[in-house]
Amino acid sequence: MNKIVLITGATSGIGLGCARKFAANGDRLILTGRKKELLDEISNELTAKGTHVLTLVFDVRDREKATQCIENLPAEWKDIDVLVNNAGLALGLEPEYEGCYDDWDTMVDTNIKGLLTMTRLVVPGMVKRDRGHVINIGSVAGDAAYANGNVYCATKAAVKTITDGLRIDVANTAIRVTNLKPGLVETNFSNTRFHGDTERAANVYKGIKPLTGDDIADVAVYAANAPEHVQIAEILVLATHQGSGSVIVRQNQ
Repeated sequence: MNKIVLITGATSGIGLGCARKFAANGDRLILTGRKKELLDEISNELTAKGTHVLTLVFDVRDREKATQCIENLPAEWKDIDVLVNNAGLALGLEPEYEGCYDDWDTMVDTNIKGLLTMTRLVVPGMVKRDRGHVINIGSVAGDAAYANGNVYCATKAAVKTITDGLRIDVANTAIRVTNLKPGLVETNFSNTRFHGDTERAANVYKGIKPLTGDDIADVAVYAANAPEHVQIAEILVLATHQGSGSVIVRQNQ
């Protein structure tokens, strides 16, 4: 059965990959992001291929705007089947004692509080209908800290704990909850982390074939379409030459 899938942070990277893969699966999409022009481009692309798309422009850090958008969904879009909490970012790569306060606030407000806001707004409807699936995009960084990753790693460790807690809280329902943890994925992630330093960002992926947003989206679609009695609770996806968050074997270096 075709589903209504809400994807946050859908304008690039894993979010965009999820939009395209769920569209190819025949699902209807609610796409959120901060940039209207990018959402419009993606909507036009997918609509031209026959996908029903609704776009919502807001930052998940803005709880008031997020609430307004979700509470005022058209009737035919209210019964959300899958929530993909993808919006998230890393900022900075410095020792904790040299970190930027603003970077910390942005990561915590987006990666943790934004995810909680969307969960709080969408999951009550799932509970009422006794069906649904929440897919939180975590990270290998949530399993163990790596050098200079401190606060970002902490936010993704929080995603793991929050996801586990939600899974326990809805175990009496038919709702499934997944923590999808990517390793090294080549998106604009590193460019954002390094505040637009493209050269430094490119070095992150040198000597190894990283994952793509589409690779992670494939896993999300698989989890969402597993048999109803199967709950993919947690899955770690790494590039072939990545052993952990801090172990990456680079070739020809």
